[in-house]
Amino acid sequence: MTIRDIERAVTKLPQQKLVAFRAWFYNFDAKAWDKQFKEDSSSGKLDKLADRAIDDFNNGHCKEL
Repeated sequence: MTIRDIERAVTKLPQQKLVAFRAWFYNFDAKAWDKQFKEDSSSGKLDKLADRAIDDFNNGHCKEL
C-alpha cells in the first residue's frame, strides 16, 4: 500500500468514519511525537536548544506570556 492509496481511501470515508479516523490518527500521532521527543531529550539531542533557552531567559530576552 502506498501513501497515495491511503490518501484515496481516506477521501472515500463517510463522514462518521472520517471523524473516527481523525480521532484515531490524532492519538497515534501524539504518541509517536511523545516517543520521539523522549528519545531526543534522553539522547542529549535537545541540550543545545535547552541551554540557549536558559541563556535567553537569564539574559532577560524573554517576555512573560
